[in-house]
Amino acid sequence: MLTEASIPHAEVDYVAAGFSDVGLQRDHNEDALCILPEHRLFVVADGMGGHRAGDVASRMATQAISSFFAATTSADVTWPFTFDPNLSFDQNRLLTSIQLANRRIFEASTTHRDVHGMGTTIVGALYSRTDGRVYVAHVGDSRAYRIRGGQIEQLTRDHSLVNDYLLVMPDMSEAQRAELPTNVITRALGMQDAVEIDMVEVTPSAGDTYLLCSDGLNAMVSDAEILSLVDRPSASLESIARDLVQHANANGGDDNITVVIIRLV
Repeated sequence: MLTEASIPHAEVDYVAAGFSDVGLQRDHNEDALCILPEHRLFVVADGMGGHRAGDVASRMATQAISSFFAATTSADVTWPFTFDPNLSFDQNRLLTSIQLANRRIFEASTTHRDVHGMGTTIVGALYSRTDGRVYVAHVGDSRAYRIRGGQIEQLTRDHSLVNDYLLVMPDMSEAQRAELPTNVITRALGMQDAVEIDMVEVTPSAGDTYLLCSDGLNAMVSDAEILSLVDRPSASLESIARDLVQHANANGGDDNITVVIIRLV
């Protein structure tokens, strides 16, 4: 599935492309993505592997977020959650859309036996025309990267058991880390009625490239390899997206792979 868009903004254009692939080891794709040019919003969701109806959860998440943004084009709206006066309108909008997605998935999971226990990770990037910032919000281990000046930076922190242990035990030895399971996430949409969402804000700059991805990419492709594949100014984003997925599959393709790339031109 290939999705692309070009988003004009004053003197700067954002070109975006997305691609999703089932990988080589799974029989169906539990990932979902959405690119909403009219809202400058980009989202990747990864249905929880090993849980029933992960593909339903990821689609519910992207649909709920898309619908909320369509219904909140102005500040004169009724918010389903408390509006935080310490945050901007766009920050509230992004966080509320994810909270709404979480609640809908949780309610469906607890109401319908056939999708009980479903969940999804989420990572979303919103370019705020009003604030002049890029806001990145996430839950789980889907990631956002920024490529700038030949360097790659991970903007998100995986909500995983290993990372949570490292927060409280930063001096943990390699032997201790080896005893922890590496595939356990500690936050996801649909696990509880409320969810804690991490958000970072960055100041965009011409030439930046932002990459959102499910862990099917970064588990198979190192950050250095991602940088070499993405940091090609003359290559189209469509070809870069396909190359990233192809590289993950060449390295084993253990999971579904989804990428969304946004380039400031």
